[in-house]
This record gives sequence, C-alpha cells and structure tokens, in this order.
Amino acid sequence: MNSFDDIVSRRGSGSIKWDVKENELPMWVADMDFKAPECVRSALAKRVEHGVFGYTMPDDAWAEAYVRFYGDLFDYHINPEDLIFSLGVVPIISSSVRALVAPGEQVAVLTPVYNIFFNSIVNNKAVPVEVPLAYRDGVYSLDFPAIEEAFAQEKTKLCIFCNPHNPVGKIFSKEELSRLAELARIHHVIILSDEIHGPISRPGKPYVPFLSVEGVEDVVYAALAPTKAFNLAGIHTAAVVIPNKEIRRKVERRLNTDEVAEPNVFSCVAATAAFNEGREWLRQMNEYVFASRDYAVDYIRREIPELLPIEAEATYLLWVNCRALTSDSGAFCDQLREQTGLFVSKGLPYGQAGEGFIRINLACPRSLVEDGLKRLKRGVMSWKEQHGRT
Repeated sequence: MNSFDDIVSRRGSGSIKWDVKENELPMWVADMDFKAPECVRSALAKRVEHGVFGYTMPDDAWAEAYVRFYGDLFDYHINPEDLIFSLGVVPIISSSVRALVAPGEQVAVLTPVYNIFFNSIVNNKAVPVEVPLAYRDGVYSLDFPAIEEAFAQEKTKLCIFCNPHNPVGKIFSKEELSRLAELARIHHVIILSDEIHGPISRPGKPYVPFLSVEGVEDVVYAALAPTKAFNLAGIHTAAVVIPNKEIRRKVERRLNTDEVAEPNVFSCVAATAAFNEGREWLRQMNEYVFASRDYAVDYIRREIPELLPIEAEATYLLWVNCRALTSDSGAFCDQLREQTGLFVSKGLPYGQAGEGFIRINLACPRSLVEDGLKRLKRGVMSWKEQHGRT
C-alpha cells in the first residue's frame, strides 16, 4: 500500500528535481515525490530477476494495456494498429516537427504552455506562433478568433496542443475540441495533442481524449504515456496514436529515423503493469493530490491574498498569478529561492502569456506542500518589504 505522506529522500539518486542545496525545497519540474505503484515495482523486479537484458520490442500485451486503460477510464477506444511506441512524448513532438514542418514554416502553440514545445519547434528550424489563451477573472478558455487567425496563415502547418493543459490545468470539452479540429481542417493544419497529463484529474472530472471526439481523426493525432500519472518519467515510455494513414506514415518513419521508436527493456513492462494494475493507486493519488490542491488554493487565498491561484481540474501543477505583486515574476522566483529555498517555475518560459505567473508542483507529501506554502508566504512578505508592488 502506497502512503503518499511518506517522505522518500531523493537526494543522491541522480534526481534532476532534487539536485539542489540542502536547505532548498524543489517544487518545479513535473515529476512526483511518490513511489511508483507497487505493481510496477514488482513487475520491474521480476524483469530484473530474469537477468537477460537484450533488445526488445513492444508486444501485444503493451498495446492491449493502452486499449483497456483508455477504453475503461475515458471511453476512448484505441485501434491498436494506430499505436506506435516512442521513448517519450517530447521525442514524439520533436520528430513530428521534423516530419510535418519544413524549416521556416510555423507551428501554433496555445500559451502559456509547456516550455519544451518551444525547444522542439525552434531546434528544428521552425517558427513558433504564440496564440494566447483567453484569460479573464482567473479563468482560461480557447480564443477561437485568434486561433483561426494563426491557422489561416499560409506557413502554419502544425498545432501542438496540450490536453489537459499544462500549466493552467484546464480540461477541454468535446465541443471545444470539435471546434478546434474543424478550424484545423478548414485551414489544412494538423494537430498533435500532448495528453501526457490526461489521467491526472480531479476525482469525478475525467479529461476528454481528443481522439474520442467524433470526426477528428483526419487532422488530429495524440501522444499518450503513463509517465506523469504513475511517476515513471525516468523509464522513458510513451505511445503516439495516429489514425490518419498519411500522417502515420510520415511520423512513424521519422520516429524510426530518429531512433526513438524502440523501447528499453523496462519501457513496456512498466507501462503494461501501470495501466493494467495501477488504477487503484491512480485513484488514490488523484484524491491525495487534489486535496493538496484545494489546501494550497485555500491557503493562498487566506494567507497570501497578493497572489491568485488558478482553479484547475487536471494536473498536479498549480498555476499562480503574481501580477498584483510584481510585473517581474522571474525576479520574484529568483529572490524566493535565494531567501527561502523554495524553487518553483518561472512563468515566462511558457510564453509571453506566462509572464507574471509561477508554477508550483504539488505532487509531494502534504508536509512538503505545507512547508512550501509557508516559504511562499515569507517570500511574498520579503518581496513587499523590499520592493512594494513593482
């Protein structure tokens, strides 16, 4: 039985997240401080005990685990023939840009959005086009007129979409997704939906897989993975679902050319165990994390009224508006870390629409959440003493 209150020391384990000073509390990069489900650990231990670690390929059990998991939990029925293995969602994104976008052509992103989208675009000599989400009174929504304007540009060939949205935590409705796909169809744009955070949602509020929406298969394909939901990021395991044969031919070829379409010996073992046997752990994790989210939102509203936490139904990431405190949230983050040891993500790397915001990872024991919020309060008080509102 996994106890989410247990503190597991990750210092000295090669953890990117915890490669920090002794007094620092990292609540930035999106991985959890919880042990992975026991079923995954047992499956990996059994594979280790086998003792032979030669080349391996995805098997039917791996594909069937995806089909059952998304069918049972989200009423999304995957055709196993549409599944392609990849070592990660970011490799899928980068290979997709290389496959579908020529140098100098454009890729639309709906900002603020996961910062690595920009890396995958720019590193492949394409041009990111930022389309800010509509933002009003702490609520985000799709700005369809702005999206259509971006899609209508001749050089826009691809949209990298985040569903549910990281960092704002929004779950999009079938109606919103259908309308987005229709704009893509009209303007000959392909949509890659990054759904890595999909299984992480408020209990009773499941996300809507883009490909579960009727009639979008000609312009939409999706990247899926167990890595965020079951804390398996370091195992490198993901899949892309591509119903459109022409898109699948191009992307699959590119994934293979880039040498990111073959699993390591643990990739499929971990994914299969997580999807087949980890559902109760996932349910408990979501309950725990969203209780922490509610606690954090209430605490900030009560104790740090200068900040505005964004309500969200998905992800373990809390997006916080700091604009009433400062116009330079990056400088605030630097001072926060220097003076309190709290390490959170700056908003600007998520696009221009992210300036004035910070992102806080709540996927850790409640005692660390409480510690982080107290540090955040001290940091805000210190900022106000030194800067006032800037």
